[in-house]
Amino acid sequence: MIKTVSAGPQERREFVAGLKARAGRTDPQIERVVAEIIENVRTGGDSAVKDYSKKFDGWTPDALEMGREEMERLAAECAPPFLAALDRAAVNIHDFHSRQKQQSRIDPQGSGVVTGQRVRGLHRAGVYVPGGTAGYPSSVLMNVIPAKVAGVGEIVMATPPGRAGRPDANIIAAALAAGVDRVFLMGGAQAVAALAFGTETVPKVDKIVGPGNIYVATAKKQLYGTVDIDMIAGPSEILIIADDSANPEFLAADLMSQAEHDPLASAALITDSPALARKTVEVLYRQLETLSRREIIEKSLDAFGAVIVCDTMDEAVDFANELAPEHLEVCCKNPFEYLGRLDNAGSVFLGDYSPEPLGDYYAGANHVLPTGGTARFFSPLSVDDFVKKSSFIYYPKDALLRAADDIILLAETEELTAHANSIRVRKAEE
Repeated sequence: MIKTVSAGPQERREFVAGLKARAGRTDPQIERVVAEIIENVRTGGDSAVKDYSKKFDGWTPDALEMGREEMERLAAECAPPFLAALDRAAVNIHDFHSRQKQQSRIDPQGSGVVTGQRVRGLHRAGVYVPGGTAGYPSSVLMNVIPAKVAGVGEIVMATPPGRAGRPDANIIAAALAAGVDRVFLMGGAQAVAALAFGTETVPKVDKIVGPGNIYVATAKKQLYGTVDIDMIAGPSEILIIADDSANPEFLAADLMSQAEHDPLASAALITDSPALARKTVEVLYRQLETLSRREIIEKSLDAFGAVIVCDTMDEAVDFANELAPEHLEVCCKNPFEYLGRLDNAGSVFLGDYSPEPLGDYYAGANHVLPTGGTARFFSPLSVDDFVKKSSFIYYPKDALLRAADDIILLAETEELTAHANSIRVRKAEE
């Protein structure tokens, strides 16, 4: 049964602490297993990847890479309405992320000084996409399209081959729609390691993004530094702020839309209306009877769900900023009234008709979001994640000489005399 609690300071602290503790759990055995897989792939290359495919996926591919014609044949099996919806979602996602793109700049200043910044896409990015029962074509769009907009030179996708050596057709269709350059049939920690180090056939990438199980997440964490990664994603979460104008049917449905992901997922409602809180709980259990993932939802709500009754909407806003949820819905009379005060959230959904699944699939904003309270300092996946920036400066001789004494003083204060000497020898040329 989902808990109903008052929003006192102690209750708030306990709820937030419980969510953060679940997000930070680690398993030493999994850490050891993943470290062994990584080392074996680093030294064994394709052979090790194929051995792990046989062990974990029940199939060893003749070739790790999937050909373009094979991809197109598989995608053609998808239902035309699905393909059309995929294309419309891709257009929205591309449009949203195109507005994020930064340009290189040159900033001429007085006396001939020039500074600036060069922005360009990464050379190669790897996208991991789960398969099997967790096939999410929407994640392909969300991870690949920002990389395309950023100008990444080559985008390589890894997805499990499945027990019959046949990947998820919907995922392959999404890869074609998003513009993936190459697809490799490999999954798990071994796929992450292959992308990080490169093998005989798998190219080494600069960054790995995409969701996965605990082994994939652990591999990304262990390989951070060898490659860049998007983030260490924890269990999914949603917080809904609602006043007495909200529809309990909507609220109940939205809470369960996140609870169905995982028994560790968190779904919480905070409201200043006790009547709304009671009605939402009633509706929730009625709706639950019809849902296919009922068992997962019940476990999630029992362990990490809550309906919180507060005294004022200001308290609700404070709680949201303290929790820093992945998804934050604002189901209030005037949701824009609160937008400027909600500082810590991965993505904010405003109004009764902007539910979280709209963002997951279609509206265009990215659904790869910070979890476990990290929205206090992390941001959603964006074009910025797929670019690198270099600054540049140019000083003519007279401009450097005017700055020389200041630079020498700062360097000698830090006792870096060779730094000071680099300037002094140029000054002595006068």
